[in-house]
Amino acid sequence: MATEQVLHMNGGTGETSYANNSTFQKNAILRTNHIMEECITKLYRTTLPECLKVADLGCSSGPNTLMVASTIVKIVDAVSQTLNQDPPMFQFFLNDLYGNDFNTIFKSLPDFYKRMEEEIGHKFGPCFISGTPGTFYGRLFPNHSIHFFHSSSTLHWLSQIPKELNSEAGESMNKGAICPTSESPPGVHKAYSEQFQRDLKVFLRSRSEELIPGGAMVLAFIISDQNHNIKGWEVFGGIFNDMVSEHMVEKRKLDSFNISSYFPTAEEVRQVIEEEGSFNIQRMEKTIYDTMESVMEIGNEDEDTFAERLTKTMRAATEPIFKAEFGEEIMDEYFTRLQSKIIQLHRVERLKGANLIVHMTKDT
Repeated sequence: MATEQVLHMNGGTGETSYANNSTFQKNAILRTNHIMEECITKLYRTTLPECLKVADLGCSSGPNTLMVASTIVKIVDAVSQTLNQDPPMFQFFLNDLYGNDFNTIFKSLPDFYKRMEEEIGHKFGPCFISGTPGTFYGRLFPNHSIHFFHSSSTLHWLSQIPKELNSEAGESMNKGAICPTSESPPGVHKAYSEQFQRDLKVFLRSRSEELIPGGAMVLAFIISDQNHNIKGWEVFGGIFNDMVSEHMVEKRKLDSFNISSYFPTAEEVRQVIEEEGSFNIQRMEKTIYDTMESVMEIGNEDEDTFAERLTKTMRAATEPIFKAEFGEEIMDEYFTRLQSKIIQLHRVERLKGANLIVHMTKDT
């Protein structure tokens, strides 16, 4: 099944919805705030637009979706006060694939506008928000129409599963695994890396054409770091293998399935940006995060609650993909096993991960 058809978070506002299980992604966005402030302040002072046009790529749905809009409005309001002028109008474009739950976003807009008016007051000017469905691996907007692009925790999703993984006879190069692993043939790693590079170059080229001269982007990647990487997809694949051995999942389905996701290294990201050539890197910052702190309330160290919340977070992001391939009937059992596995891993070593935040600008 095509990636674009099944790649979306669990919609709605139920127990396993992304809207109720996205604290991890919220904290990833918050980790970019200091760079966002630096970037938006400089961009606004330089351009002083009548209407600031911003696109959030891979926005998903739920409480995080309008965080970037709220942050930018507040930053620009503060800068406008220092310049002794009224803030501009705002136009925010919320982008995700066609299966995204845009209805939940639109229903939340009245509360967003009310909150902004309460926090900023009468100076909160016209703010237009719309959905822009479609893949960001290609054009989304007219030439030179956007001032700023933002994307967080989305660019590890590829446009497609690398075609090189399957032979002309339909044989999979990566049987028994859903991602590159230490036991995968070298060709598997190469295929994923090259697909990531192709995709990111298309992404950068498209955004370069859409940005105004002097426009900017802040991108936050989930990256692979040999010292802080729990190899999440390998854990997922291991559970499927266990279920194959217990005849709960068909072996042929697992052998033919690969996840359309790749965690690059920081150096891979830098190399692609420099090779593509449309942008100047202003800042690259790697942050190591504690996974428990990313999904739990401050001060709550209960490992069972942590495992439950992390499992729900992972379920909200992956269930549509897994359900399309393996069937809805095994989902509850699968994620129950994942929760147990998280507890096991956490008892051996505290789980950590890595983000890379990149601020770049387009030449004037």
